[in-house]
Amino acid sequence: MQATLPIQDRVVRILNLIRPAVQSDGGDVELIDISADGVVKIRLHGACVGCPSSSVTLKLGIERNLKEHIPEITSVVAVD
Repeated sequence: MQATLPIQDRVVRILNLIRPAVQSDGGDVELIDISADGVVKIRLHGACVGCPSSSVTLKLGIERNLKEHIPEITSVVAVD
């Protein structure tokens, strides 16, 4: 991923790549904020809300992909 793009654009691109897998299970993901220290805040929608597997989706799916492609990302947290 091009490091010359602003971090928000890079995060959106990765989320757009992940989104079809999340949507295939009836959910969705929305970018809320990216802090200066690399914490990405997202909101889960649809079937992801209250799903027992949402923490796995968050950490092993979304966070892993974002950190792999964007080294500045330190963690991903879900907000209500």
